[in-house]
Amino acid sequence: MKKISLKAAERDVVGKKIKKYRADGKIPAVVYGHGKENKNLWVEYLDFKRAYEKAGENAIIELEVGEGSMPVLVCETQHNPISGNFSHIDFLQVNMKEDVEANIPLEFIGESEAVKALGGILVKNIDEVEVKCLPADLPSKFEIDISAIKTFDDHIKISDIKIPSGVEVLNDKETVIALVTPPRSEEELAKLDEKVEADVTKVEGIVKETPTAEEEAKK
Repeated sequence: MKKISLKAAERDVVGKKIKKYRADGKIPAVVYGHGKENKNLWVEYLDFKRAYEKAGENAIIELEVGEGSMPVLVCETQHNPISGNFSHIDFLQVNMKEDVEANIPLEFIGESEAVKALGGILVKNIDEVEVKCLPADLPSKFEIDISAIKTFDDHIKISDIKIPSGVEVLNDKETVIALVTPPRSEEELAKLDEKVEADVTKVEGIVKETPTAEEEAKK
């Protein structure tokens, strides 16, 4: 496992005063877990961005604070709703000798014959899998090769993933990850169009009401 390090400094600024420091390229953060008292921190924006691009939320970061360091996972990130920039980080301190649970992303690779040759539609039912293992054994991702789906009867389940030794998958092994559905026929597409047209007439403001006898009499 490649070591990912990130420097942090203790923080005593809270509340609205944080805004000024964010403008200077710092992100407020907190580290907690493993029976330790919560600690408020600062991390440099660019330093965290680089570390997060390598680690994501399922790789250990060695968080250096003062003269010491601690292994952590990125537990949660908050973002500015306008700029999309990181605005706050939650780090979870872990014990390298104790199991942790994490969601591992799925990366879909390859090309399905059922899509390429038969014109089917690829359906991805899930995009991550929950695992339990020692922090050092956390996979960065699971690759799902969709070339295994050659017909509309084929599918890929969690049980088909090659799981490294020491890693336990917590999801139901029979969960279908991906499959390919047949393309819709012209008849099915025509029925969909008919349904859409029928639904439009039910939209408020478009519904044509039948006039009452009294209203007819006034005309």
